[in-house]
Amino acid sequence: MQTNLSPEFKGTPEGEKAEAILRKCVHCGFCTATCPTYQLLGDELDGPRGRIYLIKQMLEGGQPTQKTQLHLDRCLTCRNCETTCPSGVQYGALVDIGRGIMEKKVNRGAGPRALRWALKEGLTSPLFGPAMKLGQALRPLLPAALKDKVPPPRDAGRWPTREHARKVLMLAGCVQPSMMPNVNTATARVLDAVGIQTLVAPAAGCCGGVKFHLNDQQGGLDHMRANVDAWWPFVERGEVEAIVMNASGCGVTVREYGHHLQHDAMYAEKAARIAGLTRDLSELLPDIVQALRGKVNPAAGMLAFHPPCTLQHGQQLRGGVERHLRELGFTVSVAPAESHLCCGSAGTYSVLHPQIAGQLRDRKLGHLGELRPQAIISANVGCITHLQSGTATPVRHWVEVLDEAMQAPSAG
Repeated sequence: MQTNLSPEFKGTPEGEKAEAILRKCVHCGFCTATCPTYQLLGDELDGPRGRIYLIKQMLEGGQPTQKTQLHLDRCLTCRNCETTCPSGVQYGALVDIGRGIMEKKVNRGAGPRALRWALKEGLTSPLFGPAMKLGQALRPLLPAALKDKVPPPRDAGRWPTREHARKVLMLAGCVQPSMMPNVNTATARVLDAVGIQTLVAPAAGCCGGVKFHLNDQQGGLDHMRANVDAWWPFVERGEVEAIVMNASGCGVTVREYGHHLQHDAMYAEKAARIAGLTRDLSELLPDIVQALRGKVNPAAGMLAFHPPCTLQHGQQLRGGVERHLRELGFTVSVAPAESHLCCGSAGTYSVLHPQIAGQLRDRKLGHLGELRPQAIISANVGCITHLQSGTATPVRHWVEVLDEAMQAPSAG
């Protein structure tokens, strides 16, 4: 697709990047078949092809409107379209550029601005933990919509104290330590059992994804720089072999630090190194399987695995979790239909677009329910919380289930 950049964008990094992406687009429309919002709404402008047209118009000097804003806001950024695209169009990078332009040119109402500010500042604040504890204490009194966002308190369990020659850094995350603390300690225990020590840099915080995808791109970049600074001493000393993410949403963001900071002279090289060292926890499963084969005692029953979009589309990691868990004796399967589609969580999307998110959640749970699972497992705190709000079936991180099986009395 040819584009004629307006003088405003000609010669700028965002303009050149967008032009290169658009050049690959042949407008075949394959992406519409796998776009969740197009599937629900049936509007071309609520699919990747239509949104690309809207972004192209802005780049060519067209004035975006509130309608443009709505269609770009409705995008889940699930990146299923990237998996489908035969031309390799980097839609995720293009929609980031489009949203950045739109945010400067289209005014939001006071209410939407306040909600977005509360999300991007509140979720990444040190006060989020105390606020979550207060919410959990008052949970029986909360309205249903808010109660869905406040999971019951959970015991984190012990953090292992053994030291190992093999070490990895782990990002604790901004909301996960408060909402699902056992995910991080279960990760540390499983890795400890296979001879890998988990380190956490206290100064590392939000991966940057929350602010970046709420169109505070500068705020998101600041979080990225702060994490690079926090991790760099460990990397520079050669102390860790990887930076492990057990929340796939954080993983896809950190793996793109090199892209996001490529024009920052002070951080470009370090960010690229950090991105290259980043691994999703599932990528360590071959080592885990080798060390734990025959030493775990999986509970009987089917586990239905929901692979988050950030895992299967954003990081292009598909099939590994269920395959390796089966090798350890678990009965696990993905939904018989639409396992590739988003559940509707998508970071803060379920707060900003609850109706669409609820429809996608219920559609996803319907397919998962066909497996009659004992539990649903996933790999991202947002997906787990969102799915749990629509079902009585337990929804957990796969590493929690593995940790319990490893500690079962009759295990090895």
